[in-house]
Amino acid sequence: MLGRFSLRGRVMMAYGLLALGLSTVLAIVTWGVVSDYLTHQRGGSAESVTSDNAAALRYGLFGAPQPCVPARERADCGGLILQDDVQVLQVMRGLPSTDAAASMVYVADHWYSLTGKPSDLPSDLIQTALAGNVVQRRIEVSGQPVLAVGVPLGRPDEAYFEWHPLTSLDNTLLKLKLTLIAAAIATALVGLAVGRLASTLALRPLAELTRVADAVARGKLDARLDAEEDRDLGGLARSFNQTAADLERRVAVDARFAGDVSHELRTPLMTMLNSMQLIQNHRAELPAAVREPVELLGDDLDRFRRLVIDLLEISRDDGGDRGSREIVRIADLVRAAADATAGRELTTVEPEAEGLTLQADKRRLERVIANLVENAEDHAGGCKGVGVEAGGLGVVITVDDAGPGISAEDRARVFERFGRGETSGRGRGVGLGLAIVARHVQWHHGTIQVTDRPGGGARFIVNLPAKIS
Repeated sequence: MLGRFSLRGRVMMAYGLLALGLSTVLAIVTWGVVSDYLTHQRGGSAESVTSDNAAALRYGLFGAPQPCVPARERADCGGLILQDDVQVLQVMRGLPSTDAAASMVYVADHWYSLTGKPSDLPSDLIQTALAGNVVQRRIEVSGQPVLAVGVPLGRPDEAYFEWHPLTSLDNTLLKLKLTLIAAAIATALVGLAVGRLASTLALRPLAELTRVADAVARGKLDARLDAEEDRDLGGLARSFNQTAADLERRVAVDARFAGDVSHELRTPLMTMLNSMQLIQNHRAELPAAVREPVELLGDDLDRFRRLVIDLLEISRDDGGDRGSREIVRIADLVRAAADATAGRELTTVEPEAEGLTLQADKRRLERVIANLVENAEDHAGGCKGVGVEAGGLGVVITVDDAGPGISAEDRARVFERFGRGETSGRGRGVGLGLAIVARHVQWHHGTIQVTDRPGGGARFIVNLPAKIS
């Protein structure tokens, strides 16, 4: 279950559960000790009070032992002769005032009571007290909890009984229980807070590692970790920094190689292009059998020219070219780049987007628009239109084509270098054009995605941060 949470969430849950477990154990132990203590204290107090009242009652009724003489009504050869019931009740009224809710005495085979009914007492409790044993029992009388206490009077089959209310004790125990539950919950919440703080402090180096790794993934190859002196993370930081440095050197070498090759190819490429242009100028003089091969060779030379230009562009990026930012009016830039590339007017700008500006590298942004339009013209049946509107991060630029569209599984692959959509038709995405587009859009902190165009074809959507000038 914890696997569904993030690492920080798991740390927080661990702290919270640990705090809840410890507080629960402490609450149970505290409850057991305190409740037993209060219950025993209450029972001992009630038994002591009842025993004292029983002794006072015994003295008031029987006094010192007397000789055995005949009795007029009821007699007991072990003590004072009872004159009548009034004597018992008077002695009971003279007992010290206590918190007892009821007092009863069984003497000379009769029950005497000021308050309470003997029938409310359990029969086994009565028998135990009459047998000469002190006994106490928790019972309910009229729905109220009481502690019934029975104390023998020192004569056979005679005992004194009281019951003491337990409402105050039960209320105290209820308050204690609620307090312990609240304390356990509060401790768990404190544990969660401590876990969050601890996870924040403990995972701060991991957050830094994530930030630096993300920067490297976005092409900032000079990003490094600053934790090389940390005793715990130093090894990881040094390994990461070394890997990033090696990657930076490798990319720089590859970029220099690609740039050098592209520069070396430019001279023979220009010679071939000029020669091809000369041949095409005299196309009418060529034999019919060679005209078609010459046209195919011209098309391939044009593709070769674009590839060399793209290699120069991407090697410039890989080599660390940071470019330069300036304020540009997006609508004007898109209109000029798209219409010039297509050789016709195809840009539609919404009124609210006319005033949008962007801190941009003008060359890179023009290349984004030109490459998307060229891709639509050369590989997707022609560009159906370019749109500019406000929205998203600031401005949304759309480029529609008339091709068969791009399947969902190919939409990420077409932005890879020399990527080819496996199900989207031959030629779609071949080369570096769309890879350069993705790189330049990312450089401007924007996003690009491919969707289906209403009515058929593909729609490339570029989302760039912009503001109203």
